[in-house]
Amino acid sequence: MTKQNKIDLVSHLSSSFLDTNIIICGYKGLSVKDLEILRRDSIKCNAKVQVIKNKLANIAFKNANINGVSLKDTNIFIWSKDQISLSKSVQKFADNNKDKFIIKLGFFDGIIVDSKHIESVSKLPNKEELIGMLLSVWSAPARYFVTGLDNLRKQKEAS
Repeated sequence: MTKQNKIDLVSHLSSSFLDTNIIICGYKGLSVKDLEILRRDSIKCNAKVQVIKNKLANIAFKNANINGVSLKDTNIFIWSKDQISLSKSVQKFADNNKDKFIIKLGFFDGIIVDSKHIESVSKLPNKEELIGMLLSVWSAPARYFVTGLDNLRKQKEAS
């Protein structure tokens, strides 16, 4: 990789890391096939996945005003605007590849978080699930009213 390519990559990553949620994971021992599954699942939740050299990632973090991240070993970076779907996708992949894929840390809304926080966020309902819950609550009074009328009709017919 030439120096200009590195500069372009760092500037692209710096702009990508602004106002996004990032999860950093260790992937030592994963096959290319497994990484393709992670990439495919991440595309579904509009997340980007990239293996980046630690030195370049540190420069990009510094440019994006993300402080307190120290990178070691091999890392894969997954980032997206939606932290719930990102956490769900990464946690699902981590559960399926327990020995080889380790969630190291994340960066959510300007705060560095650990793997336990990411796991707890992954258990929250996403936007579609919340809309479904809301519609269920809104339709409940009408559903109970119709059920009550039907029971009243059955009672009248029985007597």
